[in-house]
Amino acid sequence: MEWNPETLQFLSQCFLHTLSPEREARRRAEASLLEASDRPNYGLAVLRLVAELAIDEQIRQAAAVNFKNHLKGRWAPASSDEAHSSLIPDGEKEQIKALIVTLMLSASPRIQSQLSEALAVIGKHDFPKAWPALLPELISNLQKALEASDYTSINGILGTANTIFKKFRYQYKTNDLLLDLKYCLDNFAAPLLEIYLKTAALIDSTANSGGASAITIRPLFESQRLCCRIFYSLNFQELPEFFEDHMKEWMTEFRKYLTTNYPVLENTADGVALVDELRAAVCENINLYMEKNEEEFQGYLNDFASAVWSLLGNVSQVSSRDQLAVTAIKFLTTVSTSVHHALFAGEGVIPQICQSIVIPNVRLRDEDEELFEMNYVEFIRRDMEGSDLDTRRRIACELLKGIATNYKKQVTDLVSVQIQHLLSSFAANPVVNWKDKDCAIYLVVSLATKKAGGTSVSTDLVDVQTFFGSVIVPELQSQDVNGFPMLKAGALKFFTMFRNHISKHVAVQLFPDLIRFLVAESNVVHSYAASCIEKLLLVKEEGGQARYISVDISPFLGVLMQNLFNALKIPDSEENQYVMKCIMRVLGVADISHEIARDCIAALTSKLGEVCKNPKNPVFNHYLFESVAILVKRACERDVSFIPAFEESLFPSLQTILTDDVTEFLPYAFQLLAQLVELNRPPIPPSYMQIFGLLLSPDSWKRGSNVPALVRLLQAFLQKAPNELNQEGRLSQVLGIFKKLVSSPSSYEQGFFVLNTVIESLEYSVIAPYVCHIWAALFAELQSRRTIKFIKSLLIFMSLFLVKHGSANLVDTVNAVQPNIFQAILMQFWIPNLKHITGAIETKLTAVASTRLICESPSLLDAAAVEHWGKMLDSIVTLLSRPEQDRVEEEPEMPDIAESGYTATFVRLFSAGKKEEDPLTDIKDPKEFLVASLAKLSALYPGRFIPIISQYLDQANQAALLELCRFYNCPIV
Repeated sequence: MEWNPETLQFLSQCFLHTLSPEREARRRAEASLLEASDRPNYGLAVLRLVAELAIDEQIRQAAAVNFKNHLKGRWAPASSDEAHSSLIPDGEKEQIKALIVTLMLSASPRIQSQLSEALAVIGKHDFPKAWPALLPELISNLQKALEASDYTSINGILGTANTIFKKFRYQYKTNDLLLDLKYCLDNFAAPLLEIYLKTAALIDSTANSGGASAITIRPLFESQRLCCRIFYSLNFQELPEFFEDHMKEWMTEFRKYLTTNYPVLENTADGVALVDELRAAVCENINLYMEKNEEEFQGYLNDFASAVWSLLGNVSQVSSRDQLAVTAIKFLTTVSTSVHHALFAGEGVIPQICQSIVIPNVRLRDEDEELFEMNYVEFIRRDMEGSDLDTRRRIACELLKGIATNYKKQVTDLVSVQIQHLLSSFAANPVVNWKDKDCAIYLVVSLATKKAGGTSVSTDLVDVQTFFGSVIVPELQSQDVNGFPMLKAGALKFFTMFRNHISKHVAVQLFPDLIRFLVAESNVVHSYAASCIEKLLLVKEEGGQARYISVDISPFLGVLMQNLFNALKIPDSEENQYVMKCIMRVLGVADISHEIARDCIAALTSKLGEVCKNPKNPVFNHYLFESVAILVKRACERDVSFIPAFEESLFPSLQTILTDDVTEFLPYAFQLLAQLVELNRPPIPPSYMQIFGLLLSPDSWKRGSNVPALVRLLQAFLQKAPNELNQEGRLSQVLGIFKKLVSSPSSYEQGFFVLNTVIESLEYSVIAPYVCHIWAALFAELQSRRTIKFIKSLLIFMSLFLVKHGSANLVDTVNAVQPNIFQAILMQFWIPNLKHITGAIETKLTAVASTRLICESPSLLDAAAVEHWGKMLDSIVTLLSRPEQDRVEEEPEMPDIAESGYTATFVRLFSAGKKEEDPLTDIKDPKEFLVASLAKLSALYPGRFIPIISQYLDQANQAALLELCRFYNCPIV
């Protein structure tokens, strides 16, 4: 795309129309831009448009957003096997990098923020190795801006530096990362301190002069906040020498911001927020030093603890100050669990913390009530057990937990008294003092101790049974499900949390009350009721069996399902994930009658039709499809007469997903279709064979997120319609799909799944013409991909081929690709990697196949193959006699930490999963099969194999083999 007036005009018009209120105009403009984005220099042209000051700012801002998104998708491949044709060419990249910094610094704030994000996208992939000019350019511009006191530019540069340095916070510590960090520290640590101290001096002189205005001082505080965030990134991995040498300068300024008031800013809400953001950033920095550099930081600890304590005393309860309160309390929590916990040992300190910090922050505020009523999703995210969001309520309780690490009795006694005081206050006037009861329940729930690795919780604050009976049950049995909804939610949350402690007899009696709460007007209350029922159905007894089974819910099942589906009609709960998860769990436990099945499939398909129009909530959608899958599975396995009715209900929705290309739902649709195909008895109905044709089209396989589900569906067809597969060239198409899948690093495993099913499902005469082509494709891949995972998949396939079609067919067809290649495969891949096989069925399959090779195959029984025979037996004994953890070496996998929004990815439906089938049902024990086969073979050739075993098996394996022979009474002679 050349840069000329015509290009400028074209792009300007397109971006203008993307802002149009008319949907069709927007759609056409977006389509034109999408088409243009494939041309070389498109990104450069859009960046140049952003630089054209004569163009309207709204158009340039739209262009800046498009430029940022273009870079996100095309600067670097999303995966190792992605086609590189759509990527921005290197020449264009260099021109973009040459322009972007200068343009960003001169842009208006809104455009600057977009270009800063775009620069961060480039930096993530190229900085510093492929963009060595960036940091020197930023530092040079920073020094010029500092000399001119141009804080607009300073903050733009610091914002960019903050973004590109963030990788040091979340990436794994590797040598490459530490080298990048050293480069950044060597170049940026000193300029950062310089600007921080100069800005601090400016703030002091401006604040003390008396003539300061908020307009002049605001950019200075923003600059200091950005410096603090960069400090956090550069110090996150370890304490750098430069920062250790200059710790006093940093800490002096940090303390000042925690202890000094700035009236010129703090007389407005915006100003308070800005100062709070800086103080919160300081608290995060000192918390980082407390966690990671405690020894070096200890000289400053007392002053900071005192400063933070005083600061918390002055932080009001308004929600705009939550971030500062949370980070400040978090610092005190870190101190409480450190070796310096004696700071809390003084007389009266813990009671004072409880009275002045904990209780005020745990008590409900007006903002909490408003959130409860207006935004239930956000309220639950903050309140639910396990949420990773820091709230004042949670962090205040975490502080108490931290102090209790070393002062458990003092904290327990104090809080127990406080809980009784709150409950007495409620009892005196329940209508007025209901928040006191809520506070008491919250303290018990939040201070409960959870056992590692389990769902069981305990508390020393109250006797759970007594508290449940006297405090919780009255709320659950209240006939007004809509009265005091926050108390009801707290009671339901307590029941959920302590579900293991509540006896089955008591819980079952309360089931009707839980079911009533499913139709409460409050979204939080019916969500918590659904969650409570769902979690109760997961409770296990000590032996591992479920505490609640179908007979326990049968008396209420009709009204339970009715209320659950009615809850999905309540405003704002149309896609309530807690309700849908409960539906899924109940369907997994209940006895499903014809009536229940009919009503449920009607309600589920109705909801499916609604969400197909606009998929919004991926969690709700997953539980919806899982509910359909579990209903189909449990109902149809029990009574196949259900199948036609389910097909009639589901097919319209599945058809909509396929014809309208509802991307998010395609993997689910393919899995449900696979489930339905498997439930049918041959011959497969014509309606399914149409889908089979669609499945074999190469276009269906282009989207990577669909592949596992398509393979699952293809496997179902291969098993249920093997005769149809050998018609109309379908087998060639299936093998073409296998070849495409196996050639990609991200899908080769799926390719083996297809191949394994072909071998399991078809007669040898059908596949014989294709076998040599299959081996050729696999060995070609083996040349370039010698990973343990690929080799394991290959061994499993070769073993399956052998047990299905015999060792002679295996050896002969492999050698037909290249003379005597089977011996090379055996020595280089089969024997050394057999020990890496995992999984009961896979271990049995490969052990039996390997045993048959050494006991049946002439190529291994030949006198010239003695070494191969001995080493193969050694590998078989290793596989069968040693625990997996002692013999398996897994390849390390570095996680790919990608920044991505909501994308269509494959999520497996548990209830629609393929049953793992054992291809060797006639052989129960591979160990017995091994020694029985060896005994039978040695009886034919007495004295031949004992010397080979002595020579080629290591001592441990010789002993293990001897023990197996004794155990099964199968001597080798």
